[in-house]
Amino acid sequence: MDPLPRPADLVPETPGDLSVRALWREGGTAERSWVLGGWFATIVACVLLGLATVREGWSGIPVDLGGANAFLTFYPPLPLCLWWTLCFGWRWGAVPAWLATFVLALDAGMPAAWAALFASANPLGLAVLALGYRAVGAPRGLRSLGAWLFFVPLCFVAAVFSSSGALIWNFSHDLPAHRQLPIWQGWWLGAFLQSVLLGGPLMALTWPRLSRWVVARPALFTPPPRGRRALGLGLLFAIVLAVQGYGLVSLGLGSLQLRTALGSHDWAKLDEASRAMLSTAWVFFWVFTLIVLFVAQFGYQALSRWLRSTEALVTQLAQVNAELEQRSRTDGLTGLANRMATEEGLRALLRTVRRYRTPSALLMLDIDHFKQVNDRHGHAAGDAVIRALAEVLKASSRDVDLPGRFGGEEFVIGLAHTDLPGAKRFAERLRERIAATPVGIEAKDGRVASIAYTVSIGVTVLRENDPGVEDALRRADAAMYRAKEGGRNRVESVDADVPTSPRPVPPASGNA
Repeated sequence: MDPLPRPADLVPETPGDLSVRALWREGGTAERSWVLGGWFATIVACVLLGLATVREGWSGIPVDLGGANAFLTFYPPLPLCLWWTLCFGWRWGAVPAWLATFVLALDAGMPAAWAALFASANPLGLAVLALGYRAVGAPRGLRSLGAWLFFVPLCFVAAVFSSSGALIWNFSHDLPAHRQLPIWQGWWLGAFLQSVLLGGPLMALTWPRLSRWVVARPALFTPPPRGRRALGLGLLFAIVLAVQGYGLVSLGLGSLQLRTALGSHDWAKLDEASRAMLSTAWVFFWVFTLIVLFVAQFGYQALSRWLRSTEALVTQLAQVNAELEQRSRTDGLTGLANRMATEEGLRALLRTVRRYRTPSALLMLDIDHFKQVNDRHGHAAGDAVIRALAEVLKASSRDVDLPGRFGGEEFVIGLAHTDLPGAKRFAERLRERIAATPVGIEAKDGRVASIAYTVSIGVTVLRENDPGVEDALRRADAAMYRAKEGGRNRVESVDADVPTSPRPVPPASGNA
Protein backbone atom coordinates (compact mmCIF):
# COMPACT_ATOMS: atom_id res chain seq x y z
CA MET A 1 0.00 0.00 0.00
CA ASP A 2 1.37 3.43 -0.93
CA PRO A 3 2.20 5.72 1.98
CA LEU A 4 -0.24 8.50 2.65
CA PRO A 5 0.77 12.09 1.83
CA ARG A 6 2.08 14.30 4.57
CA PRO A 7 -0.62 15.84 6.82
CA ALA A 8 -0.19 19.30 5.33
CA ASP A 9 -2.84 21.34 3.61
CA LEU A 10 -2.71 18.98 0.68
CA VAL A 11 -5.66 20.48 -1.20
CA PRO A 12 -5.03 24.25 -1.25
CA GLU A 13 -7.86 24.78 -3.71
CA THR A 14 -11.40 23.73 -3.00
CA PRO A 15 -12.27 20.66 -5.10
CA GLY A 16 -15.73 19.93 -6.35
CA ASP A 17 -18.42 18.39 -4.18
CA LEU A 18 -18.35 14.77 -3.13
CA SER A 19 -20.63 12.98 -5.60
CA VAL A 20 -23.14 10.59 -4.07
CA ARG A 21 -23.37 8.67 -7.35
CA ALA A 22 -19.59 8.32 -7.63
CA LEU A 23 -19.34 7.34 -3.96
CA TRP A 24 -21.96 4.64 -4.42
CA ARG A 25 -20.50 3.27 -7.68
CA GLU A 26 -16.77 3.62 -7.15
CA GLY A 27 -16.35 3.98 -3.40
CA GLY A 28 -15.41 1.09 -1.17
CA THR A 29 -17.74 -0.42 1.38
CA ALA A 30 -15.89 1.23 4.25
CA GLU A 31 -15.97 4.61 2.47
CA ARG A 32 -19.72 4.42 1.85
CA SER A 33 -20.39 3.32 5.40
CA TRP A 34 -18.20 6.02 6.91
CA VAL A 35 -19.46 8.93 4.81
CA LEU A 36 -23.15 8.06 4.47
CA GLY A 37 -23.42 6.64 7.98
CA GLY A 38 -21.77 9.72 9.46
CA TRP A 39 -24.01 12.00 7.40
CA PHE A 40 -27.25 10.32 8.52
CA ALA A 41 -26.01 10.38 12.11
CA THR A 42 -25.32 14.10 11.71
CA ILE A 43 -28.89 14.66 10.46
CA VAL A 44 -30.36 12.93 13.50
CA ALA A 45 -28.05 14.82 15.86
CA CYS A 46 -28.89 18.16 14.23
CA VAL A 47 -32.63 17.56 14.52
CA LEU A 48 -32.36 16.67 18.21
CA LEU A 49 -30.04 19.56 19.02
CA GLY A 50 -32.27 21.97 17.08
CA LEU A 51 -35.27 20.92 19.19
CA ALA A 52 -33.19 21.41 22.32
CA THR A 53 -32.37 24.97 21.24
CA VAL A 54 -36.06 25.94 21.35
CA ARG A 55 -37.14 23.85 24.34
CA GLU A 56 -34.18 24.82 26.51
CA GLY A 57 -34.40 28.51 25.64
CA TRP A 58 -30.96 28.84 24.06
CA SER A 59 -32.13 31.74 21.90
CA GLY A 60 -31.47 35.43 22.58
CA ILE A 61 -29.42 34.88 25.74
CA PRO A 62 -28.24 38.27 27.13
CA VAL A 63 -24.49 38.62 27.76
CA ASP A 64 -22.27 41.46 28.92
CA LEU A 65 -19.49 42.26 26.41
CA GLY A 66 -17.27 44.71 28.26
CA GLY A 67 -20.11 46.92 29.48
CA ALA A 68 -22.21 46.60 26.31
CA ASN A 69 -25.26 44.37 26.31
CA ALA A 70 -25.49 41.78 23.55
CA PHE A 71 -27.53 38.67 22.82
CA LEU A 72 -26.40 35.22 21.79
CA THR A 73 -28.19 32.16 20.45
CA PHE A 74 -26.59 28.79 20.96
CA TYR A 75 -27.42 26.51 18.02
CA PRO A 76 -25.22 23.36 18.07
CA PRO A 77 -26.21 22.02 14.63
CA LEU A 78 -24.45 24.92 12.89
CA PRO A 79 -20.77 23.88 13.43
CA LEU A 80 -21.59 20.35 12.31
CA CYS A 81 -23.25 21.55 9.11
CA LEU A 82 -20.35 23.96 8.48
CA TRP A 83 -17.91 21.04 8.68
CA TRP A 84 -19.85 18.98 6.13
CA THR A 85 -20.12 21.99 3.84
CA LEU A 86 -16.41 22.78 3.77
CA CYS A 87 -15.28 19.16 3.60
CA PHE A 88 -17.72 17.60 1.14
CA GLY A 89 -19.79 20.35 -0.46
CA TRP A 90 -22.74 22.65 0.15
CA ARG A 91 -25.49 20.01 -0.24
CA TRP A 92 -23.95 17.81 2.43
CA GLY A 93 -24.24 20.62 4.99
CA ALA A 94 -27.43 22.26 3.70
CA VAL A 95 -29.67 19.18 4.01
CA PRO A 96 -29.13 18.57 7.76
CA ALA A 97 -29.23 22.33 8.40
CA TRP A 98 -32.60 22.66 6.63
CA LEU A 99 -34.14 19.57 8.22
CA ALA A 100 -33.08 20.57 11.74
CA THR A 101 -34.49 24.09 11.41
CA PHE A 102 -37.68 22.87 9.70
CA VAL A 103 -38.44 20.36 12.48
CA LEU A 104 -37.83 22.86 15.30
CA ALA A 105 -40.01 25.43 13.53
CA LEU A 106 -42.88 22.95 13.27
CA ASP A 107 -42.35 21.99 16.90
CA ALA A 108 -42.59 25.68 17.86
CA GLY A 109 -45.98 25.97 16.13
CA MET A 110 -44.90 27.74 12.94
CA PRO A 111 -47.06 26.99 9.84
CA ALA A 112 -45.46 24.52 7.41
CA ALA A 113 -45.03 27.09 4.61
CA TRP A 114 -43.35 29.58 6.92
CA ALA A 115 -41.29 26.76 8.46
CA ALA A 116 -39.97 25.71 5.03
CA LEU A 117 -38.95 29.31 4.28
CA PHE A 118 -37.52 29.79 7.76
CA ALA A 119 -35.45 26.58 7.40
CA SER A 120 -33.70 27.97 4.30
CA ALA A 121 -31.85 30.63 6.32
CA ASN A 122 -28.94 28.52 7.53
CA PRO A 123 -28.41 26.83 4.12
CA LEU A 124 -28.18 30.37 2.71
CA GLY A 125 -25.36 31.22 5.11
CA LEU A 126 -23.59 27.94 4.30
CA ALA A 127 -23.87 28.79 0.60
CA VAL A 128 -21.93 32.01 1.25
CA LEU A 129 -19.19 29.97 2.94
CA ALA A 130 -19.01 27.54 0.03
CA LEU A 131 -18.98 30.44 -2.46
CA GLY A 132 -16.12 32.15 -0.63
CA TYR A 133 -13.87 29.11 -0.65
CA ARG A 134 -14.66 28.30 -4.25
CA ALA A 135 -13.96 31.87 -5.32
CA VAL A 136 -10.55 32.12 -3.66
CA GLY A 137 -9.45 28.53 -3.11
CA ALA A 138 -8.17 29.41 0.36
CA PRO A 139 -6.72 26.56 2.46
CA ARG A 140 -9.26 24.92 4.74
CA GLY A 141 -6.80 23.38 7.17
CA LEU A 142 -6.71 26.68 9.12
CA ARG A 143 -3.08 26.12 10.05
CA SER A 144 -1.92 29.64 9.16
CA LEU A 145 -2.80 33.21 10.08
CA GLY A 146 -3.80 33.98 6.49
CA ALA A 147 -6.26 31.07 6.48
CA TRP A 148 -7.90 32.35 9.67
CA LEU A 149 -8.00 35.93 8.40
CA PHE A 150 -10.06 34.65 5.48
CA PHE A 151 -12.20 32.24 7.49
CA VAL A 152 -13.28 34.56 10.31
CA PRO A 153 -14.76 37.44 8.27
CA LEU A 154 -16.36 34.96 5.87
CA CYS A 155 -18.11 33.37 8.85
CA PHE A 156 -19.51 36.78 9.77
CA VAL A 157 -20.88 37.36 6.26
CA ALA A 158 -22.44 33.89 6.31
CA ALA A 159 -23.94 34.59 9.77
CA VAL A 160 -25.53 37.83 8.57
CA PHE A 161 -27.13 36.08 5.60
CA SER A 162 -28.41 33.24 7.75
CA SER A 163 -29.85 35.72 10.27
CA SER A 164 -32.59 36.46 7.75
CA GLY A 165 -34.29 33.55 9.49
CA ALA A 166 -34.61 35.69 12.62
CA LEU A 167 -36.60 38.26 10.66
CA ILE A 168 -38.92 35.51 9.43
CA TRP A 169 -39.29 34.27 13.02
CA ASN A 170 -40.12 37.75 14.29
CA PHE A 171 -42.65 38.34 11.55
CA SER A 172 -44.37 34.96 11.80
CA HIS A 173 -44.67 35.28 15.61
CA ASP A 174 -45.58 38.99 15.51
CA LEU A 175 -43.09 39.80 18.26
CA PRO A 176 -43.02 43.26 19.86
CA ALA A 177 -40.18 45.67 19.10
CA HIS A 178 -38.24 45.06 22.31
CA ARG A 179 -38.06 41.30 21.54
CA GLN A 180 -37.05 41.52 17.89
CA LEU A 181 -33.52 42.85 18.36
CA PRO A 182 -32.44 40.09 20.81
CA ILE A 183 -33.70 37.39 18.44
CA TRP A 184 -31.92 38.85 15.39
CA GLN A 185 -28.70 39.85 17.14
CA GLY A 186 -28.57 36.57 19.00
CA TRP A 187 -28.89 34.68 15.74
CA TRP A 188 -26.08 36.34 13.77
CA LEU A 189 -23.73 36.83 16.71
CA GLY A 190 -24.28 33.29 17.96
CA ALA A 191 -23.81 31.84 14.49
CA PHE A 192 -20.64 33.85 13.98
CA LEU A 193 -19.06 32.90 17.32
CA GLN A 194 -20.00 29.23 17.00
CA SER A 195 -18.59 29.05 13.48
CA VAL A 196 -15.30 30.60 14.60
CA LEU A 197 -14.90 29.03 18.05
CA LEU A 198 -16.31 25.57 17.29
CA GLY A 199 -16.34 25.10 13.51
CA GLY A 200 -12.86 26.54 12.97
CA PRO A 201 -11.04 24.28 15.47
CA LEU A 202 -13.01 21.30 14.17
CA MET A 203 -11.73 22.01 10.64
CA ALA A 204 -8.19 22.60 11.89
CA LEU A 205 -8.18 19.21 13.66
CA THR A 206 -9.84 17.06 11.01
CA TRP A 207 -9.06 18.52 7.59
CA PRO A 208 -5.32 17.70 7.39
CA ARG A 209 -6.09 14.01 7.83
CA LEU A 210 -9.24 14.12 5.68
CA SER A 211 -7.33 15.84 2.88
CA ARG A 212 -5.23 12.70 2.47
CA TRP A 213 -8.36 10.82 1.50
CA VAL A 214 -9.47 13.62 -0.84
CA VAL A 215 -6.10 13.49 -2.63
CA ALA A 216 -6.21 9.69 -2.85
CA ARG A 217 -9.81 9.56 -4.20
CA PRO A 218 -10.24 12.36 -6.76
CA ALA A 219 -12.67 10.23 -8.82
CA LEU A 220 -15.28 10.59 -6.06
CA PHE A 221 -15.41 14.38 -6.41
CA THR A 222 -16.87 16.54 -9.14
CA PRO A 223 -14.38 18.61 -11.20
CA PRO A 224 -13.07 21.80 -9.55
CA PRO A 225 -15.21 24.85 -10.27
CA ARG A 226 -14.36 27.20 -13.10
CA GLY A 227 -14.94 30.91 -13.49
CA ARG A 228 -13.30 31.92 -10.23
CA ARG A 229 -13.33 35.56 -11.30
CA ALA A 230 -17.12 35.53 -11.53
CA LEU A 231 -17.31 33.73 -8.20
CA GLY A 232 -15.04 36.34 -6.64
CA LEU A 233 -17.19 39.18 -7.92
CA GLY A 234 -20.25 37.37 -6.63
CA LEU A 235 -18.64 37.05 -3.21
CA LEU A 236 -17.79 40.75 -3.09
CA PHE A 237 -21.37 41.57 -4.07
CA ALA A 238 -22.60 39.28 -1.28
CA ILE A 239 -20.33 41.07 1.21
CA VAL A 240 -21.72 44.46 0.19
CA LEU A 241 -25.29 43.18 0.58
CA ALA A 242 -24.44 41.65 3.95
CA VAL A 243 -22.96 44.90 5.30
CA GLN A 244 -25.84 47.00 4.01
CA GLY A 245 -28.44 44.54 5.25
CA TYR A 246 -26.73 44.22 8.61
CA GLY A 247 -26.56 47.98 9.12
CA LEU A 248 -30.16 48.46 7.98
CA VAL A 249 -31.59 45.77 10.24
CA SER A 250 -29.39 46.59 13.26
CA LEU A 251 -30.08 50.31 13.25
CA GLY A 252 -33.69 49.78 12.19
CA LEU A 253 -34.50 47.40 15.03
CA GLY A 254 -32.59 49.56 17.51
CA SER A 255 -34.42 52.67 16.35
CA LEU A 256 -37.76 50.86 16.50
CA GLN A 257 -37.14 49.80 20.08
CA LEU A 258 -36.02 53.32 21.00
CA ARG A 259 -39.08 54.94 19.41
CA THR A 260 -41.35 52.48 21.18
CA ALA A 261 -39.73 53.34 24.53
CA LEU A 262 -40.06 57.08 23.87
CA GLY A 263 -43.76 56.65 23.11
CA SER A 264 -44.37 54.73 26.30
CA HIS A 265 -42.79 57.45 28.53
CA ASP A 266 -41.34 54.62 30.61
CA TRP A 267 -37.87 55.69 31.78
CA ALA A 268 -36.81 52.11 32.52
CA LYS A 269 -37.70 50.99 29.00
CA LEU A 270 -36.08 54.12 27.57
CA ASP A 271 -32.87 53.38 29.46
CA GLU A 272 -32.91 49.77 28.23
CA ALA A 273 -33.56 50.86 24.65
CA SER A 274 -30.79 53.47 24.80
CA ARG A 275 -28.31 50.87 26.02
CA ALA A 276 -29.40 48.49 23.29
CA MET A 277 -28.99 51.20 20.66
CA LEU A 278 -25.55 52.11 22.01
CA SER A 279 -24.39 48.50 22.05
CA THR A 280 -25.77 48.04 18.53
CA ALA A 281 -23.80 51.02 17.28
CA TRP A 282 -20.55 49.74 18.82
CA VAL A 283 -21.12 46.24 17.48
CA PHE A 284 -21.74 47.74 14.04
CA PHE A 285 -18.41 49.61 14.30
CA TRP A 286 -16.48 46.44 15.04
CA VAL A 287 -18.38 44.55 12.39
CA PHE A 288 -17.51 47.20 9.82
CA THR A 289 -13.86 47.03 10.89
CA LEU A 290 -13.93 43.26 10.47
CA ILE A 291 -15.40 43.57 7.01
CA VAL A 292 -12.67 46.05 5.97
CA LEU A 293 -10.05 43.55 7.11
CA PHE A 294 -11.80 40.80 5.22
CA VAL A 295 -11.96 42.78 1.98
CA ALA A 296 -8.26 43.58 2.32
CA GLN A 297 -7.45 39.92 2.92
CA PHE A 298 -9.69 38.86 0.05
CA GLY A 299 -7.99 41.33 -2.27
CA TYR A 300 -4.59 40.06 -1.17
CA GLN A 301 -5.65 36.45 -1.74
CA ALA A 302 -7.10 37.26 -5.16
CA LEU A 303 -4.02 39.26 -6.20
CA SER A 304 -1.67 36.53 -4.99
CA ARG A 305 -3.65 33.93 -6.86
CA TRP A 306 -3.61 36.05 -10.03
CA LEU A 307 0.14 36.57 -9.76
CA ARG A 308 0.73 32.86 -9.21
CA SER A 309 -1.43 31.92 -12.18
CA THR A 310 0.26 34.58 -14.34
CA GLU A 311 3.73 33.39 -13.35
CA ALA A 312 2.72 29.79 -14.03
CA LEU A 313 1.34 30.79 -17.43
CA VAL A 314 4.51 32.72 -18.32
CA THR A 315 6.67 29.79 -17.20
CA GLN A 316 4.58 27.36 -19.21
CA LEU A 317 4.75 29.63 -22.25
CA ALA A 318 8.53 29.90 -21.90
CA GLN A 319 8.80 26.12 -21.69
CA VAL A 320 6.65 25.69 -24.78
CA ASN A 321 8.71 28.27 -26.67
CA ALA A 322 11.92 26.57 -25.60
CA GLU A 323 10.54 23.22 -26.70
CA LEU A 324 9.47 24.63 -30.05
CA GLU A 325 12.89 26.25 -30.47
CA GLN A 326 14.56 22.96 -29.65
CA ARG A 327 12.34 21.09 -32.09
CA SER A 328 13.05 23.62 -34.83
CA ARG A 329 16.79 22.95 -34.41
CA THR A 330 16.64 19.18 -33.93
CA ASP A 331 16.34 16.40 -36.45
CA GLY A 332 13.24 14.41 -35.60
CA LEU A 333 14.62 10.98 -36.53
CA THR A 334 18.05 11.10 -34.88
CA GLY A 335 17.84 13.78 -32.20
CA LEU A 336 20.93 15.43 -33.66
CA ALA A 337 21.08 19.05 -34.76
CA ASN A 338 19.35 19.57 -38.10
CA ARG A 339 20.99 21.25 -41.07
CA MET A 340 20.04 24.80 -40.03
CA ALA A 341 21.34 24.35 -36.48
CA THR A 342 24.46 22.57 -37.74
CA GLU A 343 25.38 25.41 -40.07
CA GLU A 344 24.82 27.94 -37.27
CA GLY A 345 27.13 25.94 -35.00
CA LEU A 346 29.79 25.71 -37.68
CA ARG A 347 29.63 29.48 -38.24
CA ALA A 348 30.18 30.00 -34.50
CA LEU A 349 33.11 27.58 -34.66
CA LEU A 350 34.59 29.50 -37.59
CA ARG A 351 34.33 32.76 -35.63
CA THR A 352 36.26 31.10 -32.81
CA VAL A 353 38.96 30.02 -35.25
CA ARG A 354 39.32 33.58 -36.56
CA ARG A 355 39.36 35.21 -33.13
CA TYR A 356 41.60 32.81 -31.19
CA ARG A 357 43.50 31.23 -34.13
CA THR A 358 42.88 27.75 -32.80
CA PRO A 359 42.51 24.91 -35.32
CA SER A 360 39.13 23.25 -35.81
CA ALA A 361 38.17 20.50 -38.23
CA LEU A 362 35.12 19.39 -40.17
CA LEU A 363 34.02 15.86 -41.05
CA MET A 364 31.37 14.92 -43.60
CA LEU A 365 30.30 11.28 -43.81
CA ASP A 366 27.81 9.33 -45.87
CA ILE A 367 26.44 5.79 -45.47
CA ASP A 368 27.74 3.47 -48.19
CA HIS A 369 25.19 1.69 -50.40
CA PHE A 370 22.31 3.03 -48.34
CA LYS A 371 19.79 2.44 -51.15
CA GLN A 372 20.50 -1.28 -50.96
CA VAL A 373 19.58 -1.27 -47.26
CA ASN A 374 16.21 0.28 -48.06
CA ASP A 375 15.58 -2.00 -51.04
CA ARG A 376 16.54 -5.20 -49.23
CA HIS A 377 15.19 -4.57 -45.73
CA GLY A 378 12.68 -1.73 -46.08
CA HIS A 379 12.64 1.92 -45.12
CA ALA A 380 12.08 1.09 -41.43
CA ALA A 381 15.42 -0.72 -41.44
CA GLY A 382 16.99 2.28 -43.20
CA ASP A 383 15.70 4.55 -40.43
CA ALA A 384 17.12 2.16 -37.84
CA VAL A 385 20.55 2.35 -39.47
CA ILE A 386 20.42 6.16 -39.50
CA ARG A 387 19.44 6.23 -35.83
CA ALA A 388 22.21 3.78 -34.93
CA LEU A 389 24.78 5.90 -36.76
CA ALA A 390 23.55 8.99 -34.90
CA GLU A 391 24.03 7.19 -31.58
CA VAL A 392 27.60 6.30 -32.54
CA LEU A 393 28.29 9.94 -33.44
CA LYS A 394 26.90 11.10 -30.10
CA ALA A 395 28.93 8.56 -28.16
CA SER A 396 32.15 9.37 -30.06
CA SER A 397 31.89 13.16 -29.87
CA ARG A 398 32.98 15.45 -27.07
CA ASP A 399 30.74 18.07 -25.46
CA VAL A 400 32.49 20.77 -27.51
CA ASP A 401 31.95 18.95 -30.83
CA LEU A 402 29.02 19.56 -33.17
CA PRO A 403 27.54 16.37 -34.66
CA GLY A 404 24.54 16.96 -36.94
CA ARG A 405 22.46 15.41 -39.70
CA PHE A 406 22.99 17.29 -42.93
CA GLY A 407 20.32 15.56 -44.95
CA GLY A 408 19.30 12.04 -45.94
CA GLU A 409 22.16 9.72 -44.99
CA GLU A 410 24.76 12.51 -44.80
CA PHE A 411 26.16 13.70 -41.47
CA VAL A 412 28.74 16.27 -40.41
CA ILE A 413 30.80 16.77 -37.26
CA GLY A 414 32.55 19.97 -36.25
CA LEU A 415 35.62 19.22 -34.12
CA ALA A 416 36.75 22.11 -31.91
CA HIS A 417 40.46 22.53 -31.03
CA THR A 418 41.45 19.83 -33.54
CA ASP A 419 44.01 20.07 -36.36
CA LEU A 420 43.99 18.05 -39.57
CA PRO A 421 46.10 15.08 -38.34
CA GLY A 422 43.98 14.83 -35.20
CA ALA A 423 40.78 15.00 -37.22
CA LYS A 424 42.01 12.21 -39.54
CA ARG A 425 42.82 9.98 -36.54
CA PHE A 426 39.38 10.66 -35.07
CA ALA A 427 37.72 9.92 -38.43
CA GLU A 428 39.58 6.63 -38.78
CA ARG A 429 38.55 5.50 -35.28
CA LEU A 430 34.98 6.54 -36.04
CA ARG A 431 34.94 4.61 -39.33
CA GLU A 432 36.25 1.45 -37.63
CA ARG A 433 33.74 1.73 -34.82
CA ILE A 434 30.84 2.09 -37.27
CA ALA A 435 31.98 -0.86 -39.35
CA ALA A 436 32.22 -3.01 -36.22
CA THR A 437 28.74 -2.05 -34.95
CA PRO A 438 26.01 -3.79 -36.99
CA VAL A 439 22.35 -2.90 -36.49
CA GLY A 440 19.87 -5.52 -35.33
CA ILE A 441 16.38 -5.32 -36.86
CA GLU A 442 13.33 -7.55 -37.00
CA ALA A 443 13.08 -9.15 -40.41
CA LYS A 444 9.87 -9.69 -42.35
CA ASP A 445 9.72 -13.35 -41.25
CA GLY A 446 9.90 -12.32 -37.58
CA ARG A 447 13.54 -13.24 -37.04
CA VAL A 448 16.20 -10.76 -35.96
CA ALA A 449 18.49 -9.71 -38.78
CA SER A 450 21.84 -7.97 -38.47
CA ILE A 451 22.76 -5.21 -40.91
CA ALA A 452 26.42 -4.30 -41.26
CA TYR A 453 27.12 -0.98 -42.87
CA THR A 454 30.05 1.34 -43.51
CA VAL A 455 30.61 5.03 -44.11
CA SER A 456 32.86 7.16 -46.28
CA ILE A 457 34.33 10.19 -44.52
CA GLY A 458 35.79 13.43 -45.83
CA VAL A 459 37.97 15.58 -43.56
CA THR A 460 39.10 19.20 -43.76
CA VAL A 461 39.92 22.06 -41.43
CA LEU A 462 38.33 25.46 -40.86
CA ARG A 463 40.71 28.29 -41.78
CA GLU A 464 40.81 31.92 -40.82
CA ASN A 465 40.63 33.02 -44.46
CA ASP A 466 37.52 30.97 -45.23
CA PRO A 467 34.84 33.46 -46.36
CA GLY A 468 32.23 31.20 -44.78
CA VAL A 469 31.50 27.67 -43.65
CA GLU A 470 30.28 26.86 -47.16
CA ASP A 471 33.91 26.70 -48.31
CA ALA A 472 34.85 24.16 -45.64
CA LEU A 473 31.70 22.16 -46.41
CA ARG A 474 32.64 22.03 -50.10
CA ARG A 475 36.12 20.77 -49.24
CA ALA A 476 34.77 18.12 -46.87
CA ASP A 477 32.20 17.08 -49.47
CA ALA A 478 34.89 16.77 -52.15
CA ALA A 479 37.05 14.66 -49.83
CA MET A 480 34.08 12.41 -49.03
CA TYR A 481 33.35 12.01 -52.74
CA ARG A 482 36.98 10.93 -53.27
CA ALA A 483 36.52 8.34 -50.53
CA LYS A 484 33.47 7.03 -52.39
CA GLU A 485 35.42 6.81 -55.65
CA GLY A 486 38.33 5.14 -53.85
CA GLY A 487 36.27 2.14 -52.82
CA ARG A 488 34.13 3.44 -49.90
CA ASN A 489 34.60 2.63 -46.21
CA ARG A 490 37.60 4.91 -46.07
CA VAL A 491 38.73 8.36 -44.95
CA GLU A 492 40.01 11.06 -47.30
CA SER A 493 41.16 14.55 -46.42
CA VAL A 494 41.85 17.80 -48.18
CA ASP A 495 43.78 20.81 -46.93
CA ALA A 496 42.35 24.29 -47.28
CA ASP A 497 45.23 25.29 -49.56
CA VAL A 498 44.54 22.54 -52.07
CA PRO A 499 42.09 23.66 -54.79
CA THR A 500 39.03 21.48 -55.19
CA SER A 501 36.95 20.94 -58.28
CA PRO A 502 33.19 21.03 -57.95
CA ARG A 503 31.65 17.72 -57.00
CA PRO A 504 29.66 16.09 -59.80
CA VAL A 505 25.92 16.19 -59.37
CA PRO A 506 25.21 13.17 -57.10
CA PRO A 507 22.40 10.73 -57.83
CA ALA A 508 19.18 10.87 -55.85
CA SER A 509 19.50 10.45 -52.09
CA GLY A 510 20.10 6.85 -51.18
CA ASN A 511 21.96 5.85 -54.35
CA ALA A 512 25.43 6.48 -52.94
